[in-house]
This record gives sequence, C-alpha cells and structure tokens, in this order.
Amino acid sequence: MKIRPRKMFVAGPALLGLFVSTSVVKAQEKPDRPPWAQPSSSPNAQAPAGEAPAKEKNTDTSSPKGTVKVNVNLVNVLVSVLDDHNRPAPNLPVEAFQIFEEGVQQNVAVFEPETKQPLDLALMLDASLSERQEMASERDAACHFIQQVLRPDDRLSVFGFDESVTQMAPFSSDIGSLQSAVRRIPDGAGTSIYDAVLLGSKALEKRSAERRRVIIMVTDAGETTSRSDFESARKSALRAGILLYTIVMRPVKNENGRNTAGEHALQAITETTGGAMFFPGSPVELPIIFDRIDNELRTQYRLAYYPNPRGPASTYRTIEVKVLPGYSARHRTSYLTGPQ
Repeated sequence: MKIRPRKMFVAGPALLGLFVSTSVVKAQEKPDRPPWAQPSSSPNAQAPAGEAPAKEKNTDTSSPKGTVKVNVNLVNVLVSVLDDHNRPAPNLPVEAFQIFEEGVQQNVAVFEPETKQPLDLALMLDASLSERQEMASERDAACHFIQQVLRPDDRLSVFGFDESVTQMAPFSSDIGSLQSAVRRIPDGAGTSIYDAVLLGSKALEKRSAERRRVIIMVTDAGETTSRSDFESARKSALRAGILLYTIVMRPVKNENGRNTAGEHALQAITETTGGAMFFPGSPVELPIIFDRIDNELRTQYRLAYYPNPRGPASTYRTIEVKVLPGYSARHRTSYLTGPQ
C-alpha cells in the first residue's frame, strides 16, 4: 500500500544475588572505580540506594513475554555499551550506570542487561535512481539480515522509498514473505528521507510500547523529494521512541560531488535516537554491518526512571547516561514529553 505523509518498560529485579557477588569481585579487582560504581556493602542489597520501590518493577525475568502495566511517566532508555576495542560490553552491573535528565541524576527504577524485550523493526530500502546500481546487492544483504535477526517474538516490516514511501509487507515473522517483499521493491526516482523516517516512526508508534522499536535504513542519503521536513521527522522519531540505524551507500565518494544535506540530517536524527550510522565502502560490506547491528540489538541494556522533576508537557528533555571508565555508552539523548 502507498503511504502518504501528513502535515517506556519494566523487567526484573535490579540485580540478582549472583550478579551482586560478581560485581563485588570485579570492583575489588578495579579499586579505581568511582564511589557511585561501588556495590553496596550489605549482603542483602538488591539495588542501588534511592532506587524505586520493588512494587514498581516486574519481579519475573524468567520469561521475555512477561508484561507489566507501568506508569506512563516512566522513561525508557536503551543503552548500547562498547569497550575500548569498540566491542559490545555485556554483563555490567547496575552500579556501572548513572542516568541524568537535564543534568539532574535520576533513580534507576528498571535495569535489564542484555534485554530480551522483543523487536519491532522497520527495514527501509532506498529505491531511488541513484541507488539502482547497488540495489541487487542491497536486496541480497537485506534478505540475509531478515533471516538472521528475526526470533520468534520479533516482527519486521519492509518498506521501499523513493519519491514516495511504500510498505511492501506488514509486520510479520514470516521470513519467506518478508524476503519476497524486499525483492519486489520497484525502482524509483527521487529520495524522500524525511518522509521515510516520519512514516516508519508512525508505523512503529502503533506497535506495543512493551517492545523495542527500530528503523534500519539503507540509503544514499541524497534527500530530494520529501514533503516532510527535518524537524517533523525528528519529532516523530523521538515521540515513537525509536532507534535509527542508518547505512549510507555513497554513490559519489567525493563530498564536493554529492548532496550532503540529507546525510547530515540523518546523522543528527540517528545520534539523537541512540542508533548508529555506517558508511560502507562497497555493498560487500553490508553483511558485516548487518551482523554488527544484530549483535548490538542482542546486547543492549534497558534502563528506565520516573523523571524527577517532571518536565512540562510537549517539551524536549535531555538524557545522559554515564558508565564506568573504559566504556562508552550510546543512547537516545533526548525525548519528547507527553501530555500532563
């Protein structure tokens, strides 16, 4: 069908007993940790001081299907942590994290390492004229990614975009039909990046709030035909709470010979959502990049908090997550508050 544009999560205890003992050993091995990263001296401690009461948490982490009704004010933050070799860093304890809103430290109400929260993915492929030469390789890599990334509880939808945005397949776990949809994406002319981000975000926003929402976009980033603008696209992405992963296939390697406005805009939106941007030198690198995205999605941390103080309605609020020295964290840097 043709789509035309128009003008947070709770899981298990903060820390298992085994996890606490492990973090204590690690802290003893690294005495240079800052005070906030030191585990509690109490053997019965289950969470950092000031954490929200246990009644606000889901105490069952045995099943990824378990869901809990939460206060709508809960702010959910997915965090990708890399070590000093740029590799995913799993198994860090909750004491390794600090989270701030507008510079004010918040109490972590939810902590889940290597979250098993199911995925809703919008796979968006640029079918514009400038991408035609690479389209066959992009389709092959996308089909491989679909087969690799989908797990039983995950759902994926395929979109093609050029001067318009077309949903080629609804959200599904049917690998064969999704791969078929990728191969049916017709060739187009223009490139509507803002429309694609906006409409992909709106489609994901309709999905359950208890699932991770992800857009994976393969494009040349040469924005030419969108009816939407940058701010509309960015606001839609933030409101939906998506992660945007952008793979830019540059048809012209020299920056002086290509339209870089869309590329810079995509980078700004990607970084704001906590996703990542990739610049492969050729289509043969696509499978490696898709592998990296898949690996990152399986090693993410989920943190959530109740904002204190709570910001005014419909305003942007900044988020910062700090981790132990030697690690880097990537996460959404802003969110849009809802109605009071």
